[in-house]
Amino acid sequence: MLDARQLEALAAVVEHRGFGPAAQALSLTLAAVSLRIKALEEALGQRLLVRGKQVRATPAGQALLAHVKQVRLMEADLLSGLQGAEARGGVRWQSLSVAINADSVASWFLPGVAPVLQRHRLLLEILIDDQDHTHDALKSGDVIGCVTTLAEPMRGCVAEPLGVMRYRCVAAPAVAQRCRTPAGAVSPHKLLSHPAIIFNRKDALQDAFLAQHFGLRQPNYPRHFAPAVEAFETAIELGLGWGMVPEQHLASRPGLHEVLPGATVDVALYWQHWAREAPSAQRLTQAVKAAAAQHLRTV
Repeated sequence: MLDARQLEALAAVVEHRGFGPAAQALSLTLAAVSLRIKALEEALGQRLLVRGKQVRATPAGQALLAHVKQVRLMEADLLSGLQGAEARGGVRWQSLSVAINADSVASWFLPGVAPVLQRHRLLLEILIDDQDHTHDALKSGDVIGCVTTLAEPMRGCVAEPLGVMRYRCVAAPAVAQRCRTPAGAVSPHKLLSHPAIIFNRKDALQDAFLAQHFGLRQPNYPRHFAPAVEAFETAIELGLGWGMVPEQHLASRPGLHEVLPGATVDVALYWQHWAREAPSAQRLTQAVKAAAAQHLRTV
């Protein structure tokens, strides 16, 4: 049987990123927190934390962290049920952590899950990352679910297809025109003479577009990085370069013109979540799937 106090100490060290802050959060001495972690590691026969400048969980520690989060959600749901519908106003808010790509957050995710969050008093902690990397947060136990391109379910998880987000290569009208030859065809050489606007260094959509439609593999071209959706699209509108924008966003961005009309990059998205979900997490999963079915293209 796992010791609940030792598990909470482990979770506190990881969540607060150190033994000192964890001890303060738990109202314990630093030695007490250290002893609880040591006792848990000895009981399981393996290291749970990598100690250094930044404390992080080992794979075994990540598995235990996921367990702690599941237990917390289960207990919160149980307490909510015991309080009864008549005491609904006194039900505590529950917090759920998820990892989502920035393009999905505003375009379909938040509008889709907002009613469920309000109805069931759920709080979201959203970790923003590239869709090719959001599953890392689920694997580490930091979140209970993620929107990801990873179709293969991770250990202890379920991967449910959500649909396809379609991207188009766009630029300000003047930039799009300068990318064409006198005959009107798009010149990859002219395109690559202009900077690309890229969300962050994990973003590979531009490379996927160039490979898919021009056969170019890992070309060298100048790049701006703008890790915020509004700033990213504004930079393109201002003529700073070209970039890949979800087609859902184009209706509200008349200043963006397609560089290569009809050429798209489709990204299939999945909702990866724990196989064993608390009722609150199950409600979120259903809301995510319903929102995706309404806003995304079918696979």
